[in-house]
Amino acid sequence: MKNREDIEKISYCIDPEIDGEQRQNIVNITLKSELNPNLKTLERHFFTTSACGICGKASIESLHIKGFSAIPLKSEVPAEVIYSLPEKLSNAQRVFKSTGGLHAAALFDTQGELLKLREDVGRHNALDKLIGSEFLAGILPLNNHIVMVSGRSSFEIIQKCITVGVPIVCAVSAPSSLAVEIAREFNITLIGFLRGKKFNIYSGVERIKVGQKIEYT
Repeated sequence: MKNREDIEKISYCIDPEIDGEQRQNIVNITLKSELNPNLKTLERHFFTTSACGICGKASIESLHIKGFSAIPLKSEVPAEVIYSLPEKLSNAQRVFKSTGGLHAAALFDTQGELLKLREDVGRHNALDKLIGSEFLAGILPLNNHIVMVSGRSSFEIIQKCITVGVPIVCAVSAPSSLAVEIAREFNITLIGFLRGKKFNIYSGVERIKVGQKIEYT
């Protein structure tokens, strides 16, 4: 499924055997009858190993197999724009201000304007909501946008951004080592510890325009 037009219907679950409150947490998506999705691509396989790096290599390979490629360099974003993002994200977190217990994922344009924000208990879910909203609006891919998450940036966060072409991913906390590896492989500008007038760049420094020499990890 790549286009909004592939969806026939979206509805809440009405299964009487499921608790009424839980039905609101389950959404049924009906695709058009002529579509034949490859359900094997939705399977998740987990394994453990004492070998160093094999999990990362397998994750990168799986993304290449699915047809994703490095995101091209289109334009530079001034560091001042990056500095401005945390305050804009924080000011827009309405539910967080009431509960203190939610993560957020925000979408900005390359001028730093906040376009959309979604909140959830999990930062991955918040990003799913954000991407899903843009999918339904027919706005994907997000080649000229910035995504910022309120927690750390994990492999899953970067993977989701790769699938919709996001070139710059920012987080208020640290990235995982696999997130850095994936970001470098697919040419994503990955920024962490974005707080105040400071941030770390782990990959894709070419997209950030600064007035003085900077060092990156």
